[in-house]
Amino acid sequence: LILRRAKLCPLAFGANCTILKITIFLCGKGDTFMRYTLENEFLTVQAESLGAELVSVVDKATGAEMLWHGDPKVWPRQAPILFPYCGKLRGGRYTLDGAEYQCPQHGIARDYEHEFLGVFGSEMRFCLRSSAGTLERFPREFELTSSFSLCGRTLRHTLTVKNTGEKELRFGIGYHPGFALPFDGAHTTQDYELRFDTPQAPAVIETGAGEDAGLVTGETRLLMEKSAVIPLEDRMFDSDSICMGALSAKTLSIVEKDSGRAVRVGIEGYPYVLIWSMPGDPALQFICVEPWHSLPDRVDAAGDWNEKPCAAALTPGGEWHTDLNMTFDR
Repeated sequence: LILRRAKLCPLAFGANCTILKITIFLCGKGDTFMRYTLENEFLTVQAESLGAELVSVVDKATGAEMLWHGDPKVWPRQAPILFPYCGKLRGGRYTLDGAEYQCPQHGIARDYEHEFLGVFGSEMRFCLRSSAGTLERFPREFELTSSFSLCGRTLRHTLTVKNTGEKELRFGIGYHPGFALPFDGAHTTQDYELRFDTPQAPAVIETGAGEDAGLVTGETRLLMEKSAVIPLEDRMFDSDSICMGALSAKTLSIVEKDSGRAVRVGIEGYPYVLIWSMPGDPALQFICVEPWHSLPDRVDAAGDWNEKPCAAALTPGGEWHTDLNMTFDR
């Protein structure tokens, strides 16, 4: 429910970018959250204070929405930040400092309000700081800063993690953006493919079934032999996501084969890249391209946080950052 829409005087944002407006929303629990709009000559982008989540990327020339719209009947999210871990915990819990903690899939950052810090040069920034609420689920002090910037048709989302406490901060982190398919009403799933910039032989990291669904088994299989293309098909994700390792490509793109229109996602430097859409959906309405710096628990994980592979282990005062570049070629 939109309570009110307040237009601001356009604010110079560097490289022909502007912050145009702030929109106040009321969620079902009665809490308010804000959407902030950033644009340049090509794209209009919205990010939300709830989760610092990207919620809209519109092509200005055509008015086309290029991000998944978050239909709650299919998948209610759009581009959540995964922190302080990616995927599932075995049993939905872990132990740290002698205590046990219950946590949902993909961590806690997506469920909290992130403070809007303002405009800095060519970026708008949000920050989630540890609080009494986060410490009940993850007993470490941190700052998670999320910044968005535009350069031409490329949107960059930078995540910076700072250890603000006195203990080591171990964490996993990843991105989960969903892109709308098809690009228009004249195309179907079969008109698209995923395309690496160079031929690859991805190793698919296998996951369990039943109670172990989403947990890593430790086994891998070859997805394809030195090819740059992954064909897209309806129902290809009925067994859930495909997690790929052993990649050397710099980008993975969703390409419309007859026109060349594409969404290009930067994956260089990420040890894992997942592709996913909602299992059981009869037609692909969106596809997620997810660069991750860490994996879900193994099926035999003991639950000790300090034994989990992590993206980084920061000493007090330490910082770490990563970038996701998304280019919308329309």
